[in-house]
Amino acid sequence: MAANSYTAEVEPGKLSKDGKPSIGPVYRSALATDGFPALDPRIEDPWNVFCAAAEKFRNNPMLGYREIVDGKPGEYKWMSYEEVHNRTLELGIAIRSCGIKEGGRCGIYGANSPKWIMSMQACNAHGIVFVPLFDTLGAEAVQPIICDAEVALAFVEEKNIPELLRTLPATKSYLRTIASFGKVTSQQKEEAIKFRVALFSWDEFLSLNKHFDLPVRKETDICSIVYTSGTTGDPKGVMISNKGIVTSIAGLKHTLESFNKPLTEQDVYLLSFPLAHISGRVSVEVLISSGASIGFWRGVVASLVEDIAELKPTILHAAPWELCLIYSGLQQVIASGGFFQRAMFNVAYPLMLYSMRKGHKHGEGGGLFDKIVFNKVKQGLGGNLRLIICEGAPLPFNVAKFLSVVLRSHILQAYGLTETCGSIFLSTPDKLKMLGTVGSLVPNVDVCLKSVPGMGYDALSSTPCGEVCIRGGTLFLAYHKRDDLTRKAFDDGWFQTGDIGVFQADGSLKIMGQKKNIFKHPGQGYVVPEYLECIYGADPYIDLIWVHGNDSDPCLGAVINPNKQAVEKWAKRAGIPGDFHALCNNHRLQECFLGRLKRIAKENKLKDFEFIKSVEIDPVPFDMERDLMTPTFKKKRDRLFDYYDAENSRHSHLVLLPNTANAA
Repeated sequence: MAANSYTAEVEPGKLSKDGKPSIGPVYRSALATDGFPALDPRIEDPWNVFCAAAEKFRNNPMLGYREIVDGKPGEYKWMSYEEVHNRTLELGIAIRSCGIKEGGRCGIYGANSPKWIMSMQACNAHGIVFVPLFDTLGAEAVQPIICDAEVALAFVEEKNIPELLRTLPATKSYLRTIASFGKVTSQQKEEAIKFRVALFSWDEFLSLNKHFDLPVRKETDICSIVYTSGTTGDPKGVMISNKGIVTSIAGLKHTLESFNKPLTEQDVYLLSFPLAHISGRVSVEVLISSGASIGFWRGVVASLVEDIAELKPTILHAAPWELCLIYSGLQQVIASGGFFQRAMFNVAYPLMLYSMRKGHKHGEGGGLFDKIVFNKVKQGLGGNLRLIICEGAPLPFNVAKFLSVVLRSHILQAYGLTETCGSIFLSTPDKLKMLGTVGSLVPNVDVCLKSVPGMGYDALSSTPCGEVCIRGGTLFLAYHKRDDLTRKAFDDGWFQTGDIGVFQADGSLKIMGQKKNIFKHPGQGYVVPEYLECIYGADPYIDLIWVHGNDSDPCLGAVINPNKQAVEKWAKRAGIPGDFHALCNNHRLQECFLGRLKRIAKENKLKDFEFIKSVEIDPVPFDMERDLMTPTFKKKRDRLFDYYDAENSRHSHLVLLPNTANAA
């Protein structure tokens, strides 16, 4: 890949030596040829970031939430930057009053909320290492994290108190204090006392008020231990430094400014992406540094669109499932419109897509269609959205394209890992061709590709392809108590992500999939399941697809979560009765899907062994309740295999494609 307006080559590639794979050229963002951007040199840690914002934007609304009155959500109530800062100082004193010293461990177990952020900032202020705990995980998952991280104090959402108390027989050696975000019952207090654990309500905890001075914090100090969401195996504790957080903030801010899309104090952000994920936390820190307002959704999937409409955000940081939900909702709205509205949309959409492919920016070239068609769609989400950042898993191309056109908002696909402290690649606004990639480098890391000879991936080819390797200030310090994994993750200072990437001519990066998920088809070539899922998943009949196979199975299979609206339309045209669940068990629908998958494979010139030969239709979306997805919407591939293998042993919905249809 030649250097271009997005990337700059800073080191040449290296041929294989001593049996080691070849290393491609080292690239960094063209925005960082003179060095990586930095925040104010006086800002060395997240607490400094917050304090600077609280001083500058003292009276600006910072944290907003919807109060429930008589069972119904009201308007957003706001706390100013000054109010949040003052409450955070109280919290810090209360934490220290419980005997937690600098470097101690504090857990946070609950859904996104203002109290979550204030608790995190209180830990930042006193140099206390905070450990996020995904609120979607039960006691069985939380317990080993508390023990591994040696959490001494845990903040907990009121409804999660029973789950946390269940861990006490195993965690009592470490966990000494629990602070509820709400109330506690006398029975819960008695249960905690049995294990010599103090349990406080929110108001009781805030009343602890011994005096403690703020410590001197260093950029090299551990800020947080963030446990990976774990697509396979046990979660690993990733140790993040103050420097990692601050470097990530600086790089992301500089990138958005270079796009002429800077964050400002006028921005309103809907926070639905989990704060327990490092990208959710860093996004909030970036917005805080800019004085933006952060509103919380109610945490109920059915209320997401309603909360967006009430808040009227300018920025949405979403997991793919949220955007797929919005996409499905908009499709239903359009389909339910009158004949004239549908006809107008069917004319406007392809014309606007053509205009954007020709290089027109959002808001240009729309003319009358903007007022009559697209503006009404955008108003359904508050009318102010300008940036939608998607992270956590690949966003289906058809969803990204559709939302980019109809919402007249920039869809920015981001890529990063817990170990890289959030996003290190971000797609460029108004570059429709970048959809399907993770964009170009953020100016805070260097990147290179490492060849994988056994799989035919060559980092030195004209189209560089290989394992993505990262170095820079955002990188984690080590895996907690796992020196063996830390040594394995690094090679000559480079962090090996395990993801296979291909650099495009424009400097953007396309992630093919994880190296560990790639397998060799017997007598054929290598299969990259995630890559095939992106291709097949672009079909409008498919909401989600999981492609599976192994080294010994000559046939690829797939489980599909179909698009309900598309299936019901198909059934109506075909004259097939039944509800959605019944249709998904209908062999004619399964045969329809096999035909569509075959056509997609041919159109994309896939090899014969990349054709889907068997399919199962599941009307219930892959979810966390069945432990099929991580909290950031990544597929748990091993768990998916076990689950559907067990399901098929009870009653098979499997349909095999006839051999006569397999030929490419």
